[in-house]
Amino acid sequence: MIELPPLVDHHCHGIVRGELGLGSFEAYLSEAAAPATPGTTFFDTQTGFAVRRWCPPLLGLEPHCSPARYLARRRELGAYETCRRLLRATGIGTYLVDTGLPGDLTSPAELASAGAAAAHEVVRLEQLAEQVADTSGSAEAFVANVAEAVHSAAQHAIGFKSIAAYRHGLALAPDPPGPADVRRTAADWLAERPVGGRLTDPILLRHLLWTAVATGRPLQLHTGFGDPDLRLDHADPALLTGFVRATAGLGTDLVLLHGYPYHRNSAYLANVFPHVYADIGLALTHTGSRAAAVLAEFLELAPFGKLLFSTDAYGLPELYVVGVALFRDALTRLLAGWVTEGAWSAADACRVAAMVGADNARRLYGLD
Repeated sequence: MIELPPLVDHHCHGIVRGELGLGSFEAYLSEAAAPATPGTTFFDTQTGFAVRRWCPPLLGLEPHCSPARYLARRRELGAYETCRRLLRATGIGTYLVDTGLPGDLTSPAELASAGAAAAHEVVRLEQLAEQVADTSGSAEAFVANVAEAVHSAAQHAIGFKSIAAYRHGLALAPDPPGPADVRRTAADWLAERPVGGRLTDPILLRHLLWTAVATGRPLQLHTGFGDPDLRLDHADPALLTGFVRATAGLGTDLVLLHGYPYHRNSAYLANVFPHVYADIGLALTHTGSRAAAVLAEFLELAPFGKLLFSTDAYGLPELYVVGVALFRDALTRLLAGWVTEGAWSAADACRVAAMVGADNARRLYGLD
């Protein structure tokens, strides 16, 4: 039996505080921005089937019960009690929470309380810059305020995250932009930008990345699939190779999140660059009963000390349960199979399981 320590979920999000109906609940089972096609449901996905397999028993129901029965039980218990029961059954000991998503979501402290765990904040760079832009009257003020905001965030945040893949794509020039280019671009953006407007300019995105690199905090980078704002071919982690080379030796580690269907590219970069790590999170949740196949592909090339567990759960406590259950099941099946074949020893299998589940993240983020 493969035993795991309390897990470190190194990339996740808050949970919706209120009650959810069928339509609002199932919207969180997909990366789609629109409701399910008429006559279909997002419960009929690998994620939906995984929710119905793993979550009902934690609320006193039989596995695979109908969505209507499950949601009725959820309403009987109430949102908080449901959240508490589900989170405390996961075995997660530490949450690293990306606080950059909008909506009425639980804070890291609320997530920690409900899950009887520890929590730390991961600051999203683009949101930070947009907040600074809302109160900066000039390009010079914006540049100075961004530097101050990133430095200040580094004093309390466990790390930073960038969604440049969404805003422009990962094919960014690898080197830091010059100060004059940053000021000129900032002036143009501020002059055209409505309040709350999104940052999409590649020069300013590069400036944010390099400002974060200078702090020495781990930098998470979204790669691979996501919601429809993303062009998938622009989110291939291989496009970051120039940036990865440019940041080598600077003391900042890069974490390539998710990666699917380019997860083998993430594993390759983690293999050949000492400061690059790969994350399995969202890929396992959305591949469901095929999660073991996807994890096996990660493990083909990714060094075992460079692979990190996460759920990337957002909105629903059920996604924490599913993320953990699929990870445990996939990892146990793979490692037990290799032990049985004689390819691995049982001791090494247990050691690697602990590394991926918690120890790698504890070392990377300085959690010890």
